Amino acid sequence: MEIKEEITPEPNSHQVRVTALFSGISRGTEALVYRGQVPPSQWDRMRAPMQAGTFPFPVKYGYSLVGRRSDTDALCFVLHPHQDVCTVSRDQVVDVPEDVPPLRAVLASNMETALNAVWDAQILPAQRVAIVGAGAVGSLIAFLCKQIPETRVHLIDCQPSRADIATAFGCTFSENPPEPTEFDSVFHCSGTGGGLAAALRCARTEGPVVELSWYGTQAVPVYLGEDFHARRLQLISSQVGHVAKPMRHRVTHRERLETALKLLNNSILDRLLAEPIRFEDAPRDLPAVFSSAQPPLCQPLAYT
Repeated sequence: MEIKEEITPEPNSHQVRVTALFSGISRGTEALVYRGQVPPSQWDRMRAPMQAGTFPFPVKYGYSLVGRRSDTDALCFVLHPHQDVCTVSRDQVVDVPEDVPPLRAVLASNMETALNAVWDAQILPAQRVAIVGAGAVGSLIAFLCKQIPETRVHLIDCQPSRADIATAFGCTFSENPPEPTEFDSVFHCSGTGGGLAAALRCARTEGPVVELSWYGTQAVPVYLGEDFHARRLQLISSQVGHVAKPMRHRVTHRERLETALKLLNNSILDRLLAEPIRFEDAPRDLPAVFSSAQPPLCQPLAYT
């Protein structure tokens, strides 16, 4: 991992220059990219907007950058790799709402993923919801579900320190699936086979299990024996590349991202952010973040 210099072209009439303030590390995906675990069959699908180079690693990767745009000096968000200055098309830039500070805005990509998953699951008032894996995406799903009236949300994670996040969001917490495991909807975000098995155990009869983890080249066992068929469980894939089907008829990708940014207007979400790493220190510090057994929920990079 290293920082490379490149020439950033002057913006033309259809472009804008963005000077970065912060960018966010999407640890699950970027760790797989860093370790070279993107399967060749998915190299085209997994290309980040504005990616430089081709898989496997090293490539210029990332998709959560917040900065100031040159035409208006407004705070903006752009799906762009980690870079201190970039030139992009105007239609790729989304202004950040005034009530969302720049550091918190790096959660926009994670919030967009969480929002899409909640749409996929079609969560209703008064449902019981379980989330296996209290990382950034899982925690944001919990945050969103708690906004739905009378919805009871339970977070499950092997790291007991994440109980504080659950409490702050008004959720219950455990390190293992509670008994009885009869949740109306279950989200799996742990990135492990054991987590997926736990998620399947949590669902009620005919209940949906929404799978958000992406495993790259890892082979993951799916436990479809025991009572999986008897309980008629539903295993649903949720992926941010497409707007969730229940909303696709009226929401564009840009509108979904704009909504995700608006949903970040709550200071409680600052709990998900680690102390920023200076951009120039990223080659030294990020390998430890990617390999940590207890990684931060969202690791920002700071450019100023």
